[in-house]
Amino acid sequence: MRNLIKFLSRYKGRIAIMLLLLFIQVVGTLYIPTLTADIVNNGIAARDLDYVWKTGRLMLIVALSTAVFSICSTFTSTYISTALGRDIRGAIFHKVQDFSISDFSRFGAASLITRSTSDVSQIQMAFSATVEILLPAPFMAVAGLVLVFSKDALLASMIIFAMMIILVIAVFVAKKVIPLFEQMQTSLDGINRTVREGITGVRVIRAFNREKDSKRRMDRSFEDYAATAIKANKIFAGLMPVIMLIMNILTILFVWFGGKQVAAGRMEIGDIMAVIEYSMLTLFYLIMSAAAFIFIPRIQTSAKRINAVLLTAPEFAGAQKALNHRCAKDAAKIEFKDVTFRYAAAKEAVLQNISFSVKRGSTTAIIGSTGSGKSTIANLIMRFYDTESGSVFVDGTDVRAYDPTELRKKIGYVPQKAFLFSGTIADNLRHGKKDATEQEMQRACKIAQLDGLIASSEDGLLRRVSQAGNNFSGGQKQRLSIARAVIRKPDIYIFDDSFSALDFKTDAKLRAALKNEVGDSAVLIIAQRISTILDADQIVVLNDGRIAGIGTHRQLLASCPVYQQIARSQMSEEELA
Repeated sequence: MRNLIKFLSRYKGRIAIMLLLLFIQVVGTLYIPTLTADIVNNGIAARDLDYVWKTGRLMLIVALSTAVFSICSTFTSTYISTALGRDIRGAIFHKVQDFSISDFSRFGAASLITRSTSDVSQIQMAFSATVEILLPAPFMAVAGLVLVFSKDALLASMIIFAMMIILVIAVFVAKKVIPLFEQMQTSLDGINRTVREGITGVRVIRAFNREKDSKRRMDRSFEDYAATAIKANKIFAGLMPVIMLIMNILTILFVWFGGKQVAAGRMEIGDIMAVIEYSMLTLFYLIMSAAAFIFIPRIQTSAKRINAVLLTAPEFAGAQKALNHRCAKDAAKIEFKDVTFRYAAAKEAVLQNISFSVKRGSTTAIIGSTGSGKSTIANLIMRFYDTESGSVFVDGTDVRAYDPTELRKKIGYVPQKAFLFSGTIADNLRHGKKDATEQEMQRACKIAQLDGLIASSEDGLLRRVSQAGNNFSGGQKQRLSIARAVIRKPDIYIFDDSFSALDFKTDAKLRAALKNEVGDSAVLIIAQRISTILDADQIVVLNDGRIAGIGTHRQLLASCPVYQQIARSQMSEEELA
């Protein structure tokens, strides 16, 4: 929790105002029973109606003033609590932006969502409970006991005994409930993960008629959470009647023994009423404090989960260091030098001793079987991962020496799975260049062979794009992703199997338009289809993470058995000849 308290430092002024309001609220709350006793003893008992009206008006003023200060205090604490949640969520989001892909994988998307929503909400609740219950509780308990002792020591000792019983019950309940709260937060991760998979994978689920299995899986995750929550709520359901029983018994004892004190002339009737009110206030705050303390372990669990994100040192943190820059004027745009890479916890390397370069103004294609490491090469250039050994250079500089933002400004990347953001076509294009003009967007769409779609829509560039682009076909999504990369006019283009959903005619037209557009930029095409890379200046053939051959299409047909095998599976004998 100490690490999260620093988020409150910017609200010191408001916190001071809130504490002052709380103090006034507590003083007013404790003053009202005193006025009640005064009315009974000096007004009603003496049959002095003027005194009753006079003191009653004062009591009304105090009650209204206390209510106003209470509302102001609650408003201030709610503002700070909401702002605290906003700041923590913002810190989590900004921290996650610096994560590598490995960092993401360690937490998982579902868990990060839970930490940003439910866990942060728990911290907000903790702040509100601390301010509105825990802070006033010690003052209310001490002041209430002092006031009761001023009336009668015997009745005060009864309150202390009742407080001890309640504390013992609270400790017993805490031991039972704390493990359940920890289970509930873990179960929330499972719910988010299951629901997310069920929604994003709905097409596959329906395609294989697995709706019932998916529903059973979701129901199990819901039932696990519900069963744990019900156990905790049952304990609390049994706790409240016990507490109310203790308070009611205490009230009866006050009336019984207080009546004897009144009969003996040692107390007045109004004092008994004041003692009952003081005891109820004292015990109420004690009970609420105990309940708040019971929730602290759940809050601590949430704080630990949030801190696990905030205190994680990103894999690439501080990696912009003085490495060998090799900034020769004729340096290749991209160069791999003896690169070996393996994914976390993987036994075998995905890439082994990979060395090749991509020159300015040239097109290099990478082809190979599934799992040969083609997309991994793109990820290493973008520095989504770091190499295990060897180096990747961009413009003669090791990518580890770049600020990741500056590195990625040089690259126009089209991922293997085209992803669109909800909004409009123009909004998605501006992800490539935020200040793009309409003319630039139209030109990028024309190069990507998307101009026909724009012209056929009444909304044009303002045509709506649903979440993940689900209202677009696979080919349309790929072309819009290509337009998004083209519009920024980068130094390096990376197309990660980005033409697979295009028909051959559109593919050919798009590549012809791209050839005129890229100019002096380096182009890296990762492909499955040989027809897409026939004209590449250089083709790198991968096989089981190693380079099986480098050359042009004709050179590889003559010298590379792996490439010959791929070519024969995709081309006719006439085309090969």
